[in-house]
Amino acid sequence: MADTSVPPTTPVPLSALLTRADLGLRRIAGPPEADVHWVHTSEMADPYPYLLGGELLLTAGVQLTDPERYAARVAEAGAAALGFGVTPVYDTVPAALVDACERHGLPLLEVPPTTTFTAVARAVWGLMTQARHHELRRVARAQQGLAAAAARPDPVPAVLHQLAVRLGGWAGLLGPGGDVLRAAGPEPSPGAAAALRRLAAVVAPGTPGSPASATDTGAGAHLAAYALTGPRRLVLATAAEKREAGDHTVAGVASVLLSLLTADRQGAGESARSAALVRLLLGEAPAEVAPLLGEAPWTVVHARGEGDPPDLGSPLVEAGDGYARVLVPGGREVAARPGWTLGVSAPAAPGELAAADAQAARALRRAEAARSALVRHRSGGYASLVDPEEAAAYARALLAPLSEPLVTTLRAWLSLHGGWDRTAAALGVHRNTVRQRVARCAALLDADLDDMDVRTELWLALRSAPGRAEPHSGQCE
Repeated sequence: MADTSVPPTTPVPLSALLTRADLGLRRIAGPPEADVHWVHTSEMADPYPYLLGGELLLTAGVQLTDPERYAARVAEAGAAALGFGVTPVYDTVPAALVDACERHGLPLLEVPPTTTFTAVARAVWGLMTQARHHELRRVARAQQGLAAAAARPDPVPAVLHQLAVRLGGWAGLLGPGGDVLRAAGPEPSPGAAAALRRLAAVVAPGTPGSPASATDTGAGAHLAAYALTGPRRLVLATAAEKREAGDHTVAGVASVLLSLLTADRQGAGESARSAALVRLLLGEAPAEVAPLLGEAPWTVVHARGEGDPPDLGSPLVEAGDGYARVLVPGGREVAARPGWTLGVSAPAAPGELAAADAQAARALRRAEAARSALVRHRSGGYASLVDPEEAAAYARALLAPLSEPLVTTLRAWLSLHGGWDRTAAALGVHRNTVRQRVARCAALLDADLDDMDVRTELWLALRSAPGRAEPHSGQCE
């Protein structure tokens, strides 16, 4: 299944770092390629307990006493690569470490004396930002293509074809027994086809406790399956030679469209809502399609949990991978649901849905940071006196030096009034990791986080910052 051992960040190919002439990094052991999800610096004799997978671990070998065990532990933790600074402790990379990394398949980079670890980390941040922008542009183009395909006279094969083109592989609609009903793209190998049928059984619609989607690799292909909503119990399956950042989002959009397009015998209300959603995907203004959706005002709910999406009395649900967004009509009251953490917006008019969506996302972040079952958006107060666009611009500038994991940690730490243990428990990391990250925030922002004025300003900025990623436990600095 999908690898959940690495941070959910856009990876950077190791080769992209090696080609940076300003860094002067040199690979001296291990495979030539790896996906770097983050950078971590440690001089501990055994950094294993503090690694979460996918890191480029940087060290000068201050406590390197057993190279064999050190390389084995770093590889076992799932680190992407090891960068060894040849000063001030060592003049060259120890030969025993080179041999150990080669044996354990761990890429080993020599960091020259002229290159600081900070420069390496800054380069990774820059490359990740570029990769993220590329991913967002690619996803936006794919969504437009899928929406246009859904509006064609024969929409199901058109959507499958568009998805296969965007993924560079095969896309098929599977029936309850795993038989292929419609498909597009080069057919997968028999081994991959068999693996896809097994994967489709994992997400079988209507099965209690089954996930909404699942991924795997088999027969040299990256495979994925997405359960479609509706009584026909269909599954969208994909197979491609490679899997790029954003593919899951693109396939998720296709699964929503196919769920609408394959629904049987819709009533007038369901048909109107489906038409409204497709028109929204095609770019029509929310105010124009609002009459088709039902009674206003609306409440947007963001939810994270396990199992079936929470039943909030609305059919307008987008769900997948333990995350759901629900559009609740008519100003209905939203209550907590077992197993789910909810963020609830203020009631909104049709033209305010985008703002309500952002409110619900912020409320969910506060709920997760405070480990509360439900948090509602709080209107009014000093924050409401500030122009949202000006506040967002200021927040972007103020928080620009911070990475997503640092922002997540800072938000949780501030929401829990600077409690180290409570923040560590909320994020699922060690309390020393929280201390290191908060200290890093203070250094990057050049701010005194013991100052209440500074804390207040940062908290308001975190509430106003647009486009920040949702928090995930397990991200590492």
